[in-house]
Amino acid sequence: MVEFTSYMEMALEQARTAADRGEVPVGAVIVRGEMVLAVAGNRTRELNDPTAHAEVLAIRAACDLLQTERLTGCDLYVTLEPCPMCAMAISAARIRRLYFGASDSKSGGVLQGPRVFEHSQAHHVPEVIDGLRAQECEAMLKAFFAAKRG
Repeated sequence: MVEFTSYMEMALEQARTAADRGEVPVGAVIVRGEMVLAVAGNRTRELNDPTAHAEVLAIRAACDLLQTERLTGCDLYVTLEPCPMCAMAISAARIRRLYFGASDSKSGGVLQGPRVFEHSQAHHVPEVIDGLRAQECEAMLKAFFAAKRG
């Protein structure tokens, strides 16, 4: 039997680093087996790029590393439920399994909102495991936005 290893701590570390840069604290990690292929945190403000979400940046880096547009057999760990844009990127990349921490009732696209993977346009549907270290992920987001509000 293979022992499950969570890479959510690495994703949380990327989220903390993103917050230190003034970005919304979301972090992502892509793995294949026990090999970490990519880590990323949000960089939308830094790069002046609304698509520079942690998930998209990690997908780009993993695809570049593997020299392919498909990440079959890869798992994605992310601290926040992916938005619709990221969910479609996850589907297009053929991510095998998606693990996420906090649910996002405002902007989520997986279990909230448009539920992208339930649409026929989602050509690939990853296995979804939600709630992984959700309290820590939520607490980080709440603290970040509370500090922004003053």
